[in-house]
Amino acid sequence: MPSTLLRLLTVLALALAPVLRADDKAPAKAHNFAQWENEIAAFEKTDAQNPPAKGGIVFVGSSSIRLWKTLAEDFPQHRILNRGIGGSEITDSVHFADRIVIPYAPRMVVLYAGGNDLNNGRPPEEVFADFTAFAVKVRAALPAAELAYISSAGNPARWAQVEKVRALNGMIEGYIKQQTNMKFINVFPRMIGDDGLPRPEIFGPDKLHMNPEGYKLWTEIIRPLLPAPDR
Repeated sequence: MPSTLLRLLTVLALALAPVLRADDKAPAKAHNFAQWENEIAAFEKTDAQNPPAKGGIVFVGSSSIRLWKTLAEDFPQHRILNRGIGGSEITDSVHFADRIVIPYAPRMVVLYAGGNDLNNGRPPEEVFADFTAFAVKVRAALPAAELAYISSAGNPARWAQVEKVRALNGMIEGYIKQQTNMKFINVFPRMIGDDGLPRPEIFGPDKLHMNPEGYKLWTEIIRPLLPAPDR
């Protein structure tokens, strides 16, 4: 093959390569809901052995909920159920709501999740869409239940993502303001010190999860926003 023709074919191939790659792009990786199946099954086993009373308050979401060991003790005047899953994203709460939220017929659902989603590379707009999917699903199944969202929190370990956190909180807060029977629980400002950075005294050694002082702060913020005592 003449060298001139070979060069022309090479240039054409290089020019077309991006188009061909774009057309042949691999589909997005499916979310792995199965990774939580053992934890969900454990909740269901516990429920079968000791069915929770209907009409309580269900806290659901990621590790900051799962690790809240004193959750029920911190709100003694309410029937509290902890259904947090460490490492989960909002889409997991949507997927498993039929098994770990809706069956309890709660009068209030409190969700904390979103940080893992952002940390896993998902843009705030996608995470916000998952929140609205959760809200729509809960509202359809439990029209009388109140829904509260604890704002995504800034922490030392993921401080580089803080602008995405603020963007997500802004979208969710704006949405909630347009709804009825929903609350945006903004913990973010009180977790920040006078220097504009996360308060180190409320976080554990990993600088990601809260220590008991952090949960005391959350309790103080959340308590006035819960429904009237039920016991």
